[in-house]
Amino acid sequence: PGPHRVTEVQFAADVLARIRAREERYHERAYLFVLAAIEYLQVRLPERRHVSGVELAGACRDLALQQYGLLAPAVLAHWGIVATRDFGRIVFTLIDVQLLSAQPADRLEDFDAVYDFDDAFSPTQVWAGVSVPGGGRGE
Repeated sequence: PGPHRVTEVQFAADVLARIRAREERYHERAYLFVLAAIEYLQVRLPERRHVSGVELAGACRDLALQQYGLLAPAVLAHWGIVATRDFGRIVFTLIDVQLLSAQPADRLEDFDAVYDFDDAFSPTQVWAGVSVPGGGRGE
């Protein structure tokens, strides 16, 4: 490798610097989480395709619950995410730095009020999605 080869670390640092220059309200982990949620959703689809704001917001909820359980809203809030519109702002920042692409019809408003965080991450919702031994579902 010559001296002009960009390493992955340099690339990541450059991308994070470009993200911070556009949007400072979210922790860098928030961007990694949204990218992970896109992949989480894509592998569950019959084939890879463009996903809607509503689909992605749902995947973000599901992945957060799977990874963090009852702590999901606290983790997301620590990163600056307190509403579904925050997922949209993150997506559009990732589009601005050319890590994601958009369709002409995609709008930030697609992420507005997809669900209420208090409802989506309530203990009742979290426990309702937890499988219990023996194949039953938690009530």
